[in-house]
Amino acid sequence: MTTFHRPRDIPQILLSVLFLTLIIVACLWIVQPFILGFAWASTIVIATWPVLIRLQRILFGKRALAVLVMTLLLFLLFVIPIALLVNSLVDGSLPLVHAITSGELTPPDLPWLNSIPLIGAKLYGAWHGLLDMGGAAIMTKVKPYIGTTTTWFVGQAAHIGRFMLHCGLMLLFSALLYWQGEKVAWGVRYFATRLAAKRGDAAVLLAGQAIRAVALGVVVTALVQAVLGGIGLAISGVPYATLLTVVMIFSCLVQLGPLIVLVPSIIWLYWSGDTTWGTVLLVWSCVVGTMDNFIRPVLIRMGADLPMILIISGVIGGLIAFGMIGLFIGPVLLAVTWRLFDTWMREVPPPSDNPEEVLEELEAIEPDRDNQPK
Repeated sequence: MTTFHRPRDIPQILLSVLFLTLIIVACLWIVQPFILGFAWASTIVIATWPVLIRLQRILFGKRALAVLVMTLLLFLLFVIPIALLVNSLVDGSLPLVHAITSGELTPPDLPWLNSIPLIGAKLYGAWHGLLDMGGAAIMTKVKPYIGTTTTWFVGQAAHIGRFMLHCGLMLLFSALLYWQGEKVAWGVRYFATRLAAKRGDAAVLLAGQAIRAVALGVVVTALVQAVLGGIGLAISGVPYATLLTVVMIFSCLVQLGPLIVLVPSIIWLYWSGDTTWGTVLLVWSCVVGTMDNFIRPVLIRMGADLPMILIISGVIGGLIAFGMIGLFIGPVLLAVTWRLFDTWMREVPPPSDNPEEVLEELEAIEPDRDNQPK
Protein backbone atom coordinates (compact mmCIF):
# COMPACT_ATOMS: atom_id res chain seq x y z
CA MET A 1 0.00 0.00 0.00
CA THR A 2 1.40 3.36 -1.00
CA THR A 3 1.37 6.13 1.60
CA PHE A 4 1.18 9.69 0.36
CA HIS A 5 2.70 12.37 2.59
CA ARG A 6 0.62 15.46 2.80
CA PRO A 7 2.71 18.57 2.06
CA ARG A 8 3.13 21.04 4.88
CA ASP A 9 0.77 23.98 4.89
CA ILE A 10 3.31 26.79 5.17
CA PRO A 11 0.76 29.63 5.49
CA GLN A 12 -1.00 27.76 8.31
CA ILE A 13 2.29 27.30 10.18
CA LEU A 14 3.25 30.96 9.75
CA LEU A 15 -0.16 32.20 10.85
CA SER A 16 -0.11 29.89 13.87
CA VAL A 17 3.31 31.19 14.93
CA LEU A 18 2.14 34.78 14.38
CA PHE A 19 -1.02 34.18 16.42
CA LEU A 20 0.96 32.65 19.31
CA THR A 21 3.44 35.52 19.19
CA LEU A 22 0.62 38.07 19.38
CA ILE A 23 -0.90 36.27 22.35
CA ILE A 24 2.43 36.17 24.20
CA VAL A 25 3.16 39.85 23.49
CA ALA A 26 -0.36 40.87 24.58
CA CYS A 27 -0.06 38.89 27.83
CA LEU A 28 3.33 40.43 28.59
CA TRP A 29 1.93 43.88 27.85
CA ILE A 30 -0.91 43.30 30.32
CA VAL A 31 1.27 41.99 33.15
CA GLN A 32 4.16 44.40 32.51
CA PRO A 33 3.27 46.69 35.48
CA PHE A 34 3.47 43.70 37.82
CA ILE A 35 6.66 42.04 36.53
CA LEU A 36 9.11 43.92 38.75
CA GLY A 37 7.08 43.39 41.92
CA PHE A 38 6.61 39.71 41.11
CA ALA A 39 10.33 39.27 40.39
CA TRP A 40 11.26 40.81 43.75
CA ALA A 41 8.65 38.70 45.52
CA SER A 42 9.90 35.52 43.85
CA THR A 43 13.50 36.11 44.86
CA ILE A 44 12.54 36.99 48.44
CA VAL A 45 10.22 33.99 48.81
CA ILE A 46 12.77 31.55 47.39
CA ALA A 47 15.49 32.93 49.66
CA THR A 48 13.33 32.90 52.80
CA TRP A 49 11.33 29.73 52.17
CA PRO A 50 13.23 27.71 54.84
CA VAL A 51 12.36 30.44 57.37
CA LEU A 52 8.67 30.09 56.48
CA ILE A 53 8.77 26.31 56.95
CA ARG A 54 10.47 26.69 60.32
CA LEU A 55 7.91 29.27 61.43
CA GLN A 56 5.08 26.99 60.33
CA ARG A 57 6.46 24.21 62.54
CA ILE A 58 6.72 26.59 65.48
CA LEU A 59 3.19 27.94 64.94
CA PHE A 60 1.51 24.53 65.34
CA GLY A 61 1.70 23.75 61.62
CA LYS A 62 -0.59 26.68 60.65
CA ARG A 63 0.45 28.03 57.23
CA ALA A 64 -1.83 31.07 57.57
CA LEU A 65 -0.08 32.23 60.77
CA ALA A 66 3.36 31.68 59.24
CA VAL A 67 2.40 33.67 56.12
CA LEU A 68 1.05 36.50 58.27
CA VAL A 69 4.25 36.65 60.34
CA MET A 70 6.49 36.59 57.24
CA THR A 71 4.45 39.33 55.55
CA LEU A 72 4.69 41.53 58.65
CA LEU A 73 8.45 40.92 58.78
CA LEU A 74 8.82 41.94 55.14
CA PHE A 75 6.75 45.05 55.84
CA LEU A 76 8.99 45.99 58.77
CA LEU A 77 12.23 45.22 56.93
CA PHE A 78 11.43 46.80 53.53
CA VAL A 79 8.52 49.21 53.39
CA ILE A 80 8.96 51.14 56.65
CA PRO A 81 12.76 51.75 56.31
CA ILE A 82 12.33 52.83 52.68
CA ALA A 83 9.50 55.21 53.59
CA LEU A 84 11.54 56.73 56.43
CA LEU A 85 14.56 57.12 54.16
CA VAL A 86 12.56 58.86 51.44
CA ASN A 87 10.97 61.16 54.01
CA SER A 88 14.37 62.09 55.49
CA LEU A 89 15.82 62.75 52.03
CA VAL A 90 12.93 65.02 51.09
CA ASP A 91 13.10 66.95 54.38
CA GLY A 92 16.86 67.30 54.13
CA SER A 93 16.77 68.57 50.55
CA LEU A 94 14.20 71.31 51.18
CA PRO A 95 16.71 73.83 52.69
CA LEU A 96 19.10 73.27 49.79
CA VAL A 97 16.36 73.77 47.21
CA HIS A 98 15.20 76.95 48.99
CA ALA A 99 18.76 78.33 49.14
CA ILE A 100 19.32 77.72 45.44
CA THR A 101 16.00 79.10 44.24
CA SER A 102 16.18 82.21 46.46
CA GLY A 103 19.76 83.08 45.47
CA GLU A 104 21.07 82.83 49.04
CA LEU A 105 23.72 80.23 48.12
CA THR A 106 27.20 81.61 48.81
CA PRO A 107 30.65 80.03 48.58
CA PRO A 108 31.69 78.26 51.82
CA ASP A 109 34.36 79.74 54.09
CA LEU A 110 36.16 76.38 54.64
CA PRO A 111 37.90 77.26 57.93
CA TRP A 112 39.00 73.64 58.36
CA LEU A 113 41.68 74.22 55.72
CA ASN A 114 43.81 75.89 58.42
CA SER A 115 43.98 72.60 60.34
CA ILE A 116 45.89 70.85 57.53
CA PRO A 117 49.54 70.52 58.54
CA LEU A 118 52.20 72.52 56.63
CA ILE A 119 50.02 73.70 53.75
CA GLY A 120 46.76 74.55 55.54
CA ALA A 121 47.35 78.30 55.82
CA LYS A 122 48.39 78.58 52.18
CA LEU A 123 45.31 76.66 51.01
CA TYR A 124 43.02 78.83 53.13
CA GLY A 125 44.63 82.02 51.81
CA ALA A 126 44.46 80.83 48.20
CA TRP A 127 40.79 79.90 48.56
CA HIS A 128 39.84 83.30 49.98
CA GLY A 129 41.96 85.04 47.38
CA LEU A 130 39.96 83.23 44.71
CA LEU A 131 36.70 84.27 46.37
CA ASP A 132 37.84 87.91 46.64
CA MET A 133 38.79 88.03 42.97
CA GLY A 134 35.71 86.43 41.56
CA GLY A 135 33.73 84.43 44.04
CA ALA A 136 30.47 86.08 43.09
CA ALA A 137 31.17 85.58 39.40
CA ILE A 138 32.04 81.93 40.02
CA MET A 139 28.76 81.32 41.84
CA THR A 140 26.83 83.17 39.13
CA LYS A 141 28.19 80.76 36.53
CA VAL A 142 27.75 77.68 38.71
CA LYS A 143 24.21 78.39 39.93
CA PRO A 144 22.45 77.49 36.63
CA TYR A 145 24.11 74.09 36.64
CA ILE A 146 23.31 73.56 40.31
CA GLY A 147 19.72 74.57 39.66
CA THR A 148 19.46 72.16 36.73
CA THR A 149 20.87 69.34 38.84
CA THR A 150 18.49 70.14 41.68
CA THR A 151 15.55 70.23 39.29
CA TRP A 152 16.56 66.78 38.01
CA PHE A 153 16.67 65.38 41.55
CA VAL A 154 13.30 66.91 42.36
CA GLY A 155 11.92 65.40 39.16
CA GLN A 156 13.01 61.97 40.33
CA ALA A 157 10.53 62.29 43.19
CA ALA A 158 7.85 61.29 40.70
CA HIS A 159 9.34 57.80 40.70
CA ILE A 160 8.94 57.45 44.48
CA GLY A 161 5.24 56.66 44.18
CA ARG A 162 5.94 54.02 41.56
CA PHE A 163 8.65 52.49 43.73
CA MET A 164 6.32 52.32 46.72
CA LEU A 165 3.70 50.71 44.46
CA HIS A 166 6.21 48.01 43.55
CA CYS A 167 6.91 47.49 47.26
CA GLY A 168 3.19 47.01 47.87
CA LEU A 169 2.96 44.55 44.99
CA MET A 170 6.00 42.75 46.36
CA LEU A 171 4.25 42.27 49.70
CA LEU A 172 1.06 41.05 48.00
CA PHE A 173 2.81 38.59 45.70
CA SER A 174 5.05 37.41 48.53
CA ALA A 175 2.02 36.55 50.66
CA LEU A 176 0.42 34.67 47.75
CA LEU A 177 3.63 32.78 46.97
CA TYR A 178 4.11 31.90 50.63
CA TRP A 179 0.56 30.57 50.72
CA GLN A 180 0.75 28.51 47.52
CA GLY A 181 4.49 28.07 47.15
CA GLU A 182 4.48 24.30 46.60
CA LYS A 183 1.88 24.50 43.84
CA VAL A 184 3.70 27.33 42.06
CA ALA A 185 7.03 25.50 42.28
CA TRP A 186 5.45 22.30 40.95
CA GLY A 187 3.88 24.19 38.04
CA VAL A 188 7.18 25.85 37.11
CA ARG A 189 9.01 22.52 37.27
CA TYR A 190 6.28 20.87 35.19
CA PHE A 191 6.57 23.56 32.53
CA ALA A 192 10.37 23.30 32.48
CA THR A 193 10.12 19.51 32.18
CA ARG A 194 7.75 19.91 29.24
CA LEU A 195 10.28 22.17 27.53
CA ALA A 196 13.53 20.30 28.18
CA ALA A 197 12.72 17.10 30.09
CA LYS A 198 15.05 16.47 33.03
CA ARG A 199 17.44 19.22 31.97
CA GLY A 200 14.66 21.77 32.28
CA ASP A 201 13.73 20.54 35.75
CA ALA A 202 17.40 20.65 36.76
CA ALA A 203 17.66 24.22 35.48
CA VAL A 204 14.75 25.31 37.68
CA LEU A 205 16.24 23.63 40.75
CA LEU A 206 19.64 25.19 40.05
CA ALA A 207 18.00 28.61 39.67
CA GLY A 208 16.39 28.25 43.09
CA GLN A 209 19.70 27.27 44.67
CA ALA A 210 21.48 30.17 42.96
CA ILE A 211 18.87 32.69 44.15
CA ARG A 212 19.22 31.44 47.72
CA ALA A 213 23.01 31.54 47.48
CA VAL A 214 22.99 35.13 46.18
CA ALA A 215 20.47 36.25 48.81
CA LEU A 216 22.52 34.73 51.61
CA GLY A 217 26.00 35.48 50.33
CA VAL A 218 25.50 38.93 48.82
CA VAL A 219 22.45 40.60 50.35
CA VAL A 220 22.81 39.30 53.91
CA THR A 221 26.54 40.06 53.93
CA ALA A 222 25.87 43.59 52.63
CA LEU A 223 23.22 44.22 55.27
CA VAL A 224 25.43 42.92 58.10
CA GLN A 225 28.39 45.05 57.02
CA ALA A 226 26.28 48.17 56.44
CA VAL A 227 24.39 47.88 59.73
CA LEU A 228 27.58 47.32 61.74
CA GLY A 229 29.27 50.18 59.88
CA GLY A 230 26.25 52.42 60.55
CA ILE A 231 26.39 51.58 64.26
CA GLY A 232 30.04 52.63 64.26
CA LEU A 233 29.18 55.92 62.52
CA ALA A 234 26.36 56.69 64.94
CA ILE A 235 28.45 55.93 68.04
CA SER A 236 31.40 57.96 66.71
CA GLY A 237 29.18 61.00 66.20
CA VAL A 238 29.44 61.22 62.41
CA PRO A 239 26.53 63.31 61.04
CA TYR A 240 23.95 61.82 58.65
CA ALA A 241 24.73 58.30 59.87
CA THR A 242 21.43 56.94 58.54
CA LEU A 243 21.99 58.28 55.04
CA LEU A 244 25.58 57.03 55.04
CA THR A 245 24.35 53.60 56.13
CA VAL A 246 22.06 53.44 53.11
CA VAL A 247 24.98 54.43 50.89
CA MET A 248 27.01 51.63 52.47
CA ILE A 249 24.25 49.12 51.71
CA PHE A 250 24.36 49.99 48.02
CA SER A 251 28.16 50.03 47.94
CA CYS A 252 28.27 46.58 49.57
CA LEU A 253 25.64 45.24 47.17
CA VAL A 254 27.74 46.28 44.18
CA GLN A 255 30.83 44.74 45.83
CA LEU A 256 32.60 48.04 46.55
CA GLY A 257 32.56 47.42 50.28
CA PRO A 258 31.78 49.70 53.24
CA LEU A 259 35.21 51.36 53.36
CA ILE A 260 34.20 53.77 50.61
CA VAL A 261 32.04 55.47 53.29
CA LEU A 262 33.97 54.62 56.45
CA VAL A 263 37.38 55.93 55.33
CA PRO A 264 36.14 59.51 54.58
CA SER A 265 34.29 59.45 57.92
CA ILE A 266 37.51 58.53 59.73
CA ILE A 267 39.36 61.33 57.95
CA TRP A 268 36.61 63.79 58.91
CA LEU A 269 36.82 62.79 62.57
CA TYR A 270 40.59 63.32 62.64
CA TRP A 271 40.31 66.68 60.89
CA SER A 272 37.63 67.83 63.33
CA GLY A 273 40.00 67.03 66.20
CA ASP A 274 38.09 64.05 67.58
CA THR A 275 41.05 61.66 67.45
CA THR A 276 39.66 59.26 70.09
CA TRP A 277 36.50 58.41 68.20
CA GLY A 278 38.45 58.52 64.95
CA THR A 279 40.72 55.77 66.26
CA VAL A 280 37.74 53.77 67.51
CA LEU A 281 36.05 54.03 64.11
CA LEU A 282 39.33 53.09 62.41
CA VAL A 283 39.60 49.85 64.40
CA TRP A 284 35.91 49.12 63.90
CA SER A 285 36.23 49.75 60.14
CA CYS A 286 39.05 47.21 59.91
CA VAL A 287 36.75 44.60 61.42
CA VAL A 288 33.71 45.52 59.30
CA GLY A 289 35.69 45.87 56.07
CA THR A 290 37.23 42.40 56.29
CA MET A 291 34.38 40.36 57.71
CA ASP A 292 32.87 39.69 54.27
CA ASN A 293 35.88 37.49 53.46
CA PHE A 294 34.69 35.07 56.13
CA ILE A 295 30.89 35.47 56.06
CA ARG A 296 30.19 35.47 52.32
CA PRO A 297 31.77 32.09 51.38
CA VAL A 298 29.99 30.31 54.23
CA LEU A 299 26.59 31.81 53.35
CA ILE A 300 26.96 31.17 49.63
CA ARG A 301 27.71 27.50 50.19
CA MET A 302 24.61 27.24 52.36
CA GLY A 303 22.57 27.97 49.22
CA ALA A 304 24.69 26.43 46.45
CA ASP A 305 28.32 25.50 45.94
CA LEU A 306 29.16 28.16 43.35
CA PRO A 307 32.52 29.78 42.49
CA MET A 308 33.02 33.20 44.05
CA ILE A 309 34.12 34.77 40.75
CA LEU A 310 30.82 33.62 39.23
CA ILE A 311 28.78 35.32 41.93
CA ILE A 312 30.74 38.59 41.83
CA SER A 313 30.70 38.76 38.02
CA GLY A 314 26.96 38.04 37.98
CA VAL A 315 26.21 40.69 40.60
CA ILE A 316 28.19 43.47 38.91
CA GLY A 317 27.17 42.55 35.35
CA GLY A 318 23.53 42.04 36.31
CA LEU A 319 23.42 45.38 38.10
CA ILE A 320 24.79 47.16 35.03
CA ALA A 321 22.49 45.31 32.62
CA PHE A 322 19.18 45.12 34.54
CA GLY A 323 19.41 47.54 37.46
CA MET A 324 18.76 46.50 41.07
CA ILE A 325 16.88 43.34 40.08
CA GLY A 326 20.00 42.35 38.16
CA LEU A 327 21.64 41.61 41.51
CA PHE A 328 19.70 38.35 41.38
CA ILE A 329 19.17 37.87 37.63
CA GLY A 330 22.87 38.10 36.75
CA PRO A 331 24.22 35.49 39.18
CA VAL A 332 21.26 33.17 38.53
CA LEU A 333 21.80 33.19 34.76
CA LEU A 334 25.53 32.63 35.10
CA ALA A 335 25.08 29.94 37.76
CA VAL A 336 22.48 27.97 35.80
CA THR A 337 24.48 28.22 32.58
CA TRP A 338 27.67 27.15 34.31
CA ARG A 339 26.06 24.20 36.09
CA LEU A 340 24.30 22.95 32.95
CA PHE A 341 27.49 23.33 30.91
CA ASP A 342 29.45 21.47 33.60
CA THR A 343 26.85 18.67 33.64
CA TRP A 344 26.93 18.43 29.85
CA MET A 345 30.74 18.08 29.85
CA ARG A 346 30.69 15.38 32.52
CA GLU A 347 28.36 13.16 30.49
CA VAL A 348 31.45 11.75 28.72
CA PRO A 349 34.41 10.02 30.40
CA PRO A 350 37.17 12.40 31.52
CA PRO A 351 40.37 12.63 29.43
CA SER A 352 43.33 10.45 30.31
CA ASP A 353 45.77 11.69 32.92
CA ASN A 354 48.71 10.57 30.77
CA PRO A 355 48.99 12.72 27.62
CA GLU A 356 51.60 10.38 26.13
CA GLU A 357 49.08 7.52 25.93
CA VAL A 358 46.69 9.74 24.00
CA LEU A 359 49.42 10.70 21.53
CA GLU A 360 50.46 7.04 21.10
CA GLU A 361 46.86 6.04 20.36
CA LEU A 362 46.59 8.84 17.82
CA GLU A 363 49.85 7.78 16.16
CA ALA A 364 48.59 4.16 16.04
CA ILE A 365 45.37 5.23 14.33
CA GLU A 366 47.03 7.38 11.65
CA PRO A 367 49.14 4.54 10.07
CA ASP A 368 46.02 2.38 9.87
CA ARG A 369 44.29 5.11 7.88
CA ASP A 370 47.31 5.38 5.53
CA ASN A 371 47.23 1.59 4.84
CA GLN A 372 43.55 1.57 3.95
CA PRO A 373 42.88 1.04 0.19
CA LYS A 374 41.90 4.16 -1.64
